[in-house]
Amino acid sequence: MTSYDTAIARYFEAWNAPDAETLAKAVAAAWTEDGSYTDPFTDVRGHEQLAAVIAGAHEQFPGFEFRLIGAVDGHHDVVRFGWELVSPTDGSAPVAGFDVARLAEDGRISSVSGFLDRVPAGA
Repeated sequence: MTSYDTAIARYFEAWNAPDAETLAKAVAAAWTEDGSYTDPFTDVRGHEQLAAVIAGAHEQFPGFEFRLIGAVDGHHDVVRFGWELVSPTDGSAPVAGFDVARLAEDGRISSVSGFLDRVPAGA
């Protein structure tokens, strides 16, 4: 497993954390203290705001899981990867996209720029 794979595995651990305590620990493991996440719907910085955005996604899509699509690709301190939000009960994936992350020297994420390829109507 490369350092890119490790960073993105931690990213998905955060997005799939089952409860607030696990989420807080996973966010701290995945992102730097001032790490950011930006997509068409949000622009946040810091562990508390990151955890709040992730918790909000779980409120909107209860029981769904974020899954990697394809391989993680990186060079220097930049990594890109595709993902989808999947229902474990029926396999539907109403949301999908790809993210570009910048890694800090310690291997944690300093920033993520998210792009949405598929979103439900009215989202």
